[in-house]
Amino acid sequence: MTAELFLNIGLQFAYEKITSMRDEVLAEWRYSNCGLFLYVNVYVGNYGPAENDLRNTIFRRELPLALEAIVYGDQKYFKVNPPLMNAPIWIQFDSADPTYNRFEYWGTARDYRL
Repeated sequence: MTAELFLNIGLQFAYEKITSMRDEVLAEWRYSNCGLFLYVNVYVGNYGPAENDLRNTIFRRELPLALEAIVYGDQKYFKVNPPLMNAPIWIQFDSADPTYNRFEYWGTARDYRL
């Protein structure tokens, strides 16, 4: 509603900031057998076909900006850990509707540098 973007960086998610709108983009570093990757979760939801479609469209449109904000906000971390600029970003679109419940590759942090 406000079109404001807020970024919290820390060792834990700021769960107290999560609202009933559930429009947060939650990201964390995870390990796989291929190395570190940035795991991002967005809650498309289970609101019905029309609302799920709208939320999916909005997330897909706004995710590049959110990823730019994460890379910019954590630039000191990336400076100390330069290989992470090439780590893959995987997005979990979380929904009870299988149409929108997807796990997708979205490039690397380098792709979202300002």
